[in-house]
Amino acid sequence: MNATQHANSTRLKRSAAIASIVTAVFLVTLKTWAAWRTGSTAMLGSLADSALDMAASIATLIGVWVAAQPADEDHRFGHGKAEALAAMFQVLLITLSASGIAFRAIDQLMSGAETAAAEEGIAVSVIAIIATLALVSWQKYVLARANSIAIQTDSLHYQSDLFLNLAVIAALVLDQYLGFSQADPLFGLGIAMWLLWGAWRAAGEAIDHLMDREWPEDRRDAFLEVIARHPDIRGVHDLRTRTSGADDFVQFHMAVDPKLTVVEAHDLMDEVEARLAREFPGVEVLIHPDPEGLVDEEGVAAEELLTDRTG
Repeated sequence: MNATQHANSTRLKRSAAIASIVTAVFLVTLKTWAAWRTGSTAMLGSLADSALDMAASIATLIGVWVAAQPADEDHRFGHGKAEALAAMFQVLLITLSASGIAFRAIDQLMSGAETAAAEEGIAVSVIAIIATLALVSWQKYVLARANSIAIQTDSLHYQSDLFLNLAVIAALVLDQYLGFSQADPLFGLGIAMWLLWGAWRAAGEAIDHLMDREWPEDRRDAFLEVIARHPDIRGVHDLRTRTSGADDFVQFHMAVDPKLTVVEAHDLMDEVEARLAREFPGVEVLIHPDPEGLVDEEGVAAEELLTDRTG
């Protein structure tokens, strides 16, 4: 990724994070009034979720800003994992929010508290849906042009908010107009479970980034196919891949003709790196050349990866 592409990517990600904060502030203000007017547990759950959205969005902005900082003497691989840390902070907030909502819903089921002012609560939820749809649309636009685990997690959370606001509407309608008084706490409990499920899914991907999980198998295969097209490559082993924020890193051992000079082997690696850069722009590649037949590694690292491709 060149400097211009990096700058554009950073600008887009910051705009998405700022838009998320603005939306969250608007929704918190609106839902605070609605929760006070209706006394609805489902609405209170939606308010709590939006309040945590605001905190999580601020964390996303910080994570995106830190991740965009260039590599320095103490962080030679860059600061990309700041986005995964921001995502984990969001997961913690979502979990706390869901636990609080579930506790209140159970308490309301036992006490039999009632809701009021359903029309106002429904109107607020409709406005919240419109605002959330606008934000999610912008986030998807940004994600299509700039990879970001923090914004992706934020977007997943806001997408779940769409269902959450629909649940609030359904709870108020069933409670106020159809006489099902337990609908509100039951929907509130359902919202809590939905939030916990979303936190579980978001945590999985963030942990993958923090733990340097390998690329998906299909992407690794596509990477190896590009390497295999070069006629002078005699084999590849010990391929290692990882993603850190918007940055990808790959390293592998490449078998070459043992009669090549150091200069010729260097030129060959440059050719391979150039070919990979065209097919996988922005990926940082580190190649270790080995004379054909020499494999010092053991186990999985020693496995020849081009056997099926080179015949």
